[in-house]
Amino acid sequence: MKRQLRREPRTEPAKPEPNPAPATAGAPATVAAPQVETGGTSTRSPLRWGYAVTLGAVGAIITGLALYGLRSIIFSVFLALFITVGLDPLIRWFQRRHMSRAWALVTVILLVIAVLITIIWVVLPLVIQQIQFLATTIPKEVANLKEQGWFDPANASSNGVIGAFVNWVAEQAKDPAVLAAFGSGVVGFGLSLVNGLASGFFIAILAIYFIATYDATKQAGYKLVSASRRPAFISYTERILQNFGKYLSGMVVLAFCNAVFSVILLVLTGVPGAFLIGLLAFFITLIPLIGTILTTAVMTVLAFIHSPVSGLFVLIFMLIYMQVEAYILTPKVMGKAVQVPGSVVLISALAGSTLFGLPGALVAIPISAGIILIIKEIVMPRKERA
Repeated sequence: MKRQLRREPRTEPAKPEPNPAPATAGAPATVAAPQVETGGTSTRSPLRWGYAVTLGAVGAIITGLALYGLRSIIFSVFLALFITVGLDPLIRWFQRRHMSRAWALVTVILLVIAVLITIIWVVLPLVIQQIQFLATTIPKEVANLKEQGWFDPANASSNGVIGAFVNWVAEQAKDPAVLAAFGSGVVGFGLSLVNGLASGFFIAILAIYFIATYDATKQAGYKLVSASRRPAFISYTERILQNFGKYLSGMVVLAFCNAVFSVILLVLTGVPGAFLIGLLAFFITLIPLIGTILTTAVMTVLAFIHSPVSGLFVLIFMLIYMQVEAYILTPKVMGKAVQVPGSVVLISALAGSTLFGLPGALVAIPISAGIILIIKEIVMPRKERA
């Protein structure tokens, strides 16, 4: 009996444990909470997720529209940055001539200002004058070409292809929209000229500011990287920027040589509008691989309209110059700068020109060169170490 009495108090508290009376006060909170939570997840989570996705999509659309509206300003900023990186080798060149960094910066800024003044006071009036001159001269040149004795037999043998092409060139020369770079007559030309001058002035001011604060901007950017990875990041970035600057400055030097040679060749052959054609050749030949081919084709056609002998002369000497540029000038000027493959040049030029026209093609190729540099300097070494 004593053992039974001792066991009963043990069994009695053990039985009410599944449904203890004091625990019922807290049971609804513990039991109902999971029910409310599971019910909430099944009904409210998709709704909240839908609202979050919708708000995110609306925010992305608004951001995209804002960036699209600011595309010209963003492009100008990128172009100013490219100019700054391209001028950095010139600053280093002055420093190697025992000039301090500050004086090298001042010298380069003064050179940029001198170039702007030269463009406004010398280049721009010549461009306007030669555009007007070509608009009236090319139709006369076409008429003189048709009057030559060899034109009709050559046109007949080509089934009228030569005549149609010559007539198309004459019509394009008369069209103000073409001369105004997709403008509309004189008004379009004036608007495009004003917009070009405003954009060029904005880009020049940004470039001057970026040149003056180039080192400080880089140091501020380096501080955003964690201290443990900062030395390696600085090493890679400096190498990439130096090679990138060499590439940009090298392309400018090659384009300048091409433009000077083109002007001299056209002046010697008597082709009208030599300065304007040379200026266009400078910008077009900034596109490697295809720029020189395009300028050669355009110069040959214009020289051929002036005189078949001039066209043949221009074609022969431009082919010779292309070989000199490929085997002598490019290795000397570019040095150790990264070389962009031809396929990448074509794809980048096509994509850039589709988005932003000729300036987009000029900017797209340096971007491709920078990506190639990153792959060579960072990705491939990491793969080799792995």
